[in-house]
Amino acid sequence: MKRILVIDDEPDIVSLVSYNLKKEGFAVTAVHEGGEALDMVKKKDFDLLLLDLMLPGIHGMEICRILRAGPKTKNIPIIMLTAKSDEADRVRGLETGADDYMTKPFSPQELIARVKAVLRRSGDSRKQEEVVTIGSMVINKDTFSVVKKNKHIELSATEFRLLLYLAERKGRVFSREQLLGSVWKDETFSEPRTVDVHIRRLRSQIEDNPSQPDIIKTRRGIGYYCEGSP
Repeated sequence: MKRILVIDDEPDIVSLVSYNLKKEGFAVTAVHEGGEALDMVKKKDFDLLLLDLMLPGIHGMEICRILRAGPKTKNIPIIMLTAKSDEADRVRGLETGADDYMTKPFSPQELIARVKAVLRRSGDSRKQEEVVTIGSMVINKDTFSVVKKNKHIELSATEFRLLLYLAERKGRVFSREQLLGSVWKDETFSEPRTVDVHIRRLRSQIEDNPSQPDIIKTRRGIGYYCEGSP
């Protein structure tokens, strides 16, 4: 069940919106001012926020800025609700980070349609975040699979972790010790040469020419990095 936080200081609006959302199967929590909204988002996870612009305490636009700046809240979908119909306010809301914008009065049917559309888009983008693409190679974090040029590549669990670690930090160079600490972690028996062995195995699997790698490269005297050419 998707959880929605309604942030609005008008009781009639909160009642109308909550009733229609619950009727559609959503779990609804309502708060009436800005500070309370920020506290609630810290305490609970929500799939979407309906945020009024004109709020007592912290302004809706500022709430949006704060949430978009937070690492844990930056991806929460936000639909702004406001009585203001001025185009400049609409643009400001979207530029601040709102995913959609509705002016009061609005029909409950349109609101529900907008909510479902934003949640659908949000779900698609989250799925996309589970995939890391390096040239013609696709690494799927959800299924722990690697596909290059439509061919599945079989990797061990450690090889997959090593590839994913480098691919997600494309361009950054890591020493053997850094990779041991981040990929092998508590496997205290591992030593720096272990990294070299796994890099060789990875290259033999994912590179067109392992002796002249295009994906995982060596910075002589420093370590390894992922470049990711096509």
